[in-house]
Amino acid sequence: MQNRKLVVIGGDAAGMSAASKVRREHPDREIVVFERGRHTSYAACGMPYYIAGMIDSAEPLIARRPEVFREKQQIDVRIRHEVVGIDLAGKRVQVSDLDRGERFWEAWDELLIATGAAPLVPDLPNVHAENVFSLSTLQSGIDVFEDMRRHPPRTAVIAGGGYVGIEMAEALVARGVEVSLIDMAAQVMTTMDPDMTAGIVDTMRAAGVSVFLEERLERLDIGADGRVCSLSTDKRRLDADLVILGLGIRPNSDLARDAGIDLGESGAIRVNRRMQTSAADVWAAGDCAESFHLVKERPAFIALGTVANKHGLVAGINLSGGRQEFPGVLGTAITRFQDLEIARTGLSESETRDLGIAYRTKTVDALTRSHFFPGAGKVKVKLVVEDSSGRLLGGQIVGANGAGKRIDALAAAISARMTAEQLVYLDLAYAPPFSPVWDPVQTAARTLV
Repeated sequence: MQNRKLVVIGGDAAGMSAASKVRREHPDREIVVFERGRHTSYAACGMPYYIAGMIDSAEPLIARRPEVFREKQQIDVRIRHEVVGIDLAGKRVQVSDLDRGERFWEAWDELLIATGAAPLVPDLPNVHAENVFSLSTLQSGIDVFEDMRRHPPRTAVIAGGGYVGIEMAEALVARGVEVSLIDMAAQVMTTMDPDMTAGIVDTMRAAGVSVFLEERLERLDIGADGRVCSLSTDKRRLDADLVILGLGIRPNSDLARDAGIDLGESGAIRVNRRMQTSAADVWAAGDCAESFHLVKERPAFIALGTVANKHGLVAGINLSGGRQEFPGVLGTAITRFQDLEIARTGLSESETRDLGIAYRTKTVDALTRSHFFPGAGKVKVKLVVEDSSGRLLGGQIVGANGAGKRIDALAAAISARMTAEQLVYLDLAYAPPFSPVWDPVQTAARTLV
């Protein structure tokens, strides 16, 4: 194992987590990482807050620079190197040096594919104009920040009402920009149920964001300077000095597919619980790979930084000769718009219905703190349980400061296959500054017992 050369494609969360784990276990093993961008191990989720000016620079978002991996861990990280082909039979990858314009082959004994995911970009004229951005890498966030510095926008349009759209709306409002958000769906945050998202839209509109739902992006118009100046949906035209595309993502799995490695139904790379692919000595981790959904009990594509880091750890353990299985995911996620916190885990009501599971659900309104304590805010909690057993299947939370992280208790309870009744009697902490004597998640659970 010590003498088996490891090549990693992708130098962010999953790739570098795996490489670092292998290095800790095998101090002398040859490890080469190819990263087509300029940065390694960065907090992509921090980009909206950098753009908003809440963080002084992009520097704190970088967990570890390439030179640190090279000098302190002896991991041969090569930035601006893109792997363009995988030869399974020859156990080698073809690499393009993007700065020199040269190509070469690199041999491997074991290969980890950690190519991440790519933003969805509509096939429209002018979609690649210089003031149209999709946030995916740290560099893309830096590019937005720099464009705003050079060309301060008066108006901005965000296409897409998911996590990126909501967070960027918050960021641009903080910068004093007139913001419009469009989405072809009838709601924002389609990973949640409509009854839980109406308050999100109300809060955004109250902050000055113009939200237009059930509208499709159809056209981008450019001015004499080559920059987009307006865009049109199927219902209206909007001025736009800046355009942010948050239309979703897809797994970067083309490289694996072209090599003959199996993909799953989602288009992500099919892996087993040890993160092994269908090809011998080839592993995959992060946003390019599938996960196992704990409630659906089937493979799922869930692209989150938390998942990617865990994928990388599991892959690294197994690449080091250990035996570790990735237990699965629930799609637990959290975001905010200003003071409104938004979180979800497990199955939504609509997902449960689509799976044909007989269920019960309840939504309750409560307070984040004891009613008599200053600063108590409103919180709405929704739970979904299996009808026959009362087993928790999913939860959603929307509320004031202090509401969102309660989703972690629900994630733990769902992972443990607890019932609503067991959640009621869970020994949660209480003090007036933190919660009512019955925490809102337990209040919701009580209505289902």
